[in-house]
Amino acid sequence: MKNLTVRLLLAALTVVTAQTFTARTATAQTSGARAGGTSGSSAADPAVPLVGSQTTPQVSVPISENNRFEQNQGFMDLPSVFSHQWSVAREIPPESIINRDYIRTRSRVRRLMTLKQAVYIALINNPAIKAARLDPVAAQEAVNMAWAEFDPDSLANMGTIYSALPISTPIETFAASPALETQQYEWNFTLNKILASTNGTLSLQFNNLYENTNNLTQTVNPYYNPLLQISLSQPLLRNFGWKFATLSVQIAESQQKQSQWLYEQAAEDFVLRVASDYWNLVRAQENLRVALEALKFNEDLVRQNKISLRVGTMAPIDVQEAESAAETARANVYTAEANLQTARVTLRQDVMLNPAHAFIPEDIEPADAPNPRQELRLDTENSLEKAVLYRPELHEMRQAIITDLLQTKFQENQLLPQVNLQTQFGVSNEQGNAICGPSFGLVSPNCTQTTPGETFGQPGYSVPFQGGYGSALSKMFDFSFYNYAAFFSWEMQLDNATAKAALSQARVVYEQQRMQYRDMLSQVITDVESSLANARADLKRVVATAAATEYARQALHNEQQRFRVGMATTHDLLQFENELVSAEGNEVQTEVDLEQARLQLLHAEGRLLSHFGVNFELQDPHTNIPWFGRF
Repeated sequence: MKNLTVRLLLAALTVVTAQTFTARTATAQTSGARAGGTSGSSAADPAVPLVGSQTTPQVSVPISENNRFEQNQGFMDLPSVFSHQWSVAREIPPESIINRDYIRTRSRVRRLMTLKQAVYIALINNPAIKAARLDPVAAQEAVNMAWAEFDPDSLANMGTIYSALPISTPIETFAASPALETQQYEWNFTLNKILASTNGTLSLQFNNLYENTNNLTQTVNPYYNPLLQISLSQPLLRNFGWKFATLSVQIAESQQKQSQWLYEQAAEDFVLRVASDYWNLVRAQENLRVALEALKFNEDLVRQNKISLRVGTMAPIDVQEAESAAETARANVYTAEANLQTARVTLRQDVMLNPAHAFIPEDIEPADAPNPRQELRLDTENSLEKAVLYRPELHEMRQAIITDLLQTKFQENQLLPQVNLQTQFGVSNEQGNAICGPSFGLVSPNCTQTTPGETFGQPGYSVPFQGGYGSALSKMFDFSFYNYAAFFSWEMQLDNATAKAALSQARVVYEQQRMQYRDMLSQVITDVESSLANARADLKRVVATAAATEYARQALHNEQQRFRVGMATTHDLLQFENELVSAEGNEVQTEVDLEQARLQLLHAEGRLLSHFGVNFELQDPHTNIPWFGRF
């Protein structure tokens, strides 16, 4: 009877163990083809709805992106700008206000999504990548600032001057007025423009003077005196050259292209991070599954050993050893649960799927599983060629070399002396109330000077400037009264030490950039070949760990048979169980490592964005030329 009881208990234990590992084997076989999973989810977790289809995110930054940051209303909007500067309350950012109710909000939805969907949503929602996207926008504004040098500058001043001075001679004013009084009004306008073609400064001046005085010697009183004058200051050596003025614009545009390449690099790094987070979550789920199965096995073993102890077919030490193994397995479950929660939070915060605008966004459930059978082509020469063609870091450094070359060209020009040609031409006129004064012996007097009480006055003379302001303007273009000037200026240090030092520095920076590019090439080669080596190793590891898991599973099955007939102890059974758990964990780790090795190789080749169907195109900043930059 006792032997029969022992055989029944051993048979029951064998059946339970076989059922446990049959289920584990079935799970392992189907994990590579599952469309979705809820590993690590409890019965209390909410339903896992599918995420909707996602459109391809826009990674390229169009030049028009900066329009939403610009002040485009024009001159008529200036009053509102002036009034807005006193509205301090409107400048309080919402981030400075802490809302406790908002902090307590949390989305309870867990979305099932593929890796590609997670990448798309993260590229759209993540604030870090949004911040990186603004770098090319800021660089484009630097281009606009470089163009702003050619924005015409308008100046205007209006005012009046009054003076009352004591007379010094009796003929200056009437005797009744001991003060010499003068009232002047001025309204002047100036327009300056740096020429984008020759780097010369073109100025247009329109000055106006109106004067009224009681000075008897002022024969035209009151009078208008307009002046229209145009001038040009043109460099002939230093800072001269066809389109040389726009060299600063070319440098800014080159730096803007650099910022675009840096943004693509940030996007590539971010996609790699999201993908790594995704597969880390898959690995954490599988590790928890393995830990839970190990715990179940050990708990079943404890229960069966206790039954065997009660019927007297097993020693207490076997129960204690099984209980120790069960507690260890339980501790491993706790660790796996913590790792799963950490992986889930990391992916959640990177993807930032938050349609409800809660403080804590939605959790993500991976729908993809590792696929070791997916083809992976490993060609060193092909991968190196792709890296040189597509790596954004290399594009950025090649553009930086162009920028430094432009800086060097500018400093070479600064070696030349400063030789300027300055020219000006102006026309003026004078009109007003031409007073008839003494002829002073002139042969042909043109007016009659009378005094109060006289019928016939004495012959007099008045200057020919009788007329108003309109007459002064119209007659100004008769070119009867004009001025012109032309002269050269020269400036240069005797040894030209400042320009020489600046040129040497520019050449050093240019050479440094070239050497840094070659160093970056070496790093890219290392990155590509390391990624290839890891991918090759992971391909072999996948085969080896799968075989190791199968061998460990078969070995445990054989040990169960020996345990059933009393040829193996609990210690032996637990040892084989630990080996199987370790083998399964290694297999999960290797499969995830292979998926990440694929991504790392694509990242090393600079093709991670295109792999997910995300297109990046370099935008030409030269297409947005303002009107004042065309002349």
